[in-house]
Amino acid sequence: MVPATGEKPLLADGSIVGDYSPLLAYWRKAKEKDRRLAEKALLRREDFEYLDRIVEDSSGKISVAEALSRLKAYFAERIDAELAVEAVREAYRVESIDEGEARRIIAGIMAGWLIEASRLLKKYKVGPTNPPMPAKGAESG
Repeated sequence: MVPATGEKPLLADGSIVGDYSPLLAYWRKAKEKDRRLAEKALLRREDFEYLDRIVEDSSGKISVAEALSRLKAYFAERIDAELAVEAVREAYRVESIDEGEARRIIAGIMAGWLIEASRLLKKYKVGPTNPPMPAKGAESG
């Protein structure tokens, strides 16, 4: 795998997705083929609403892993398999990859991006559910 370029989409901070290069490659390739394919791989208001619903369905608390899993399935429907294969091959410099795995990679990046964007927009707090333990010797007595 190639090191990440550090380039990120709007409202991405890299706290969940370490490497956006497959998604960026997907956008480039999609724009060349059909702009609508690229637009399907952008975050929409409906995506934030879907995240709201899955959080609400979980009584207001959901693990990042569970949210990512559900969002990957949600986003995979919008990803063109052939373009995903091309993008992942380019970004990770691999010879071959299964179409399903390539779609899951792009969908996973979109899922992480949505969570990052939601956190930056102050919609959700992402992090440990318990406060950190005090430093040794700093306990109040």
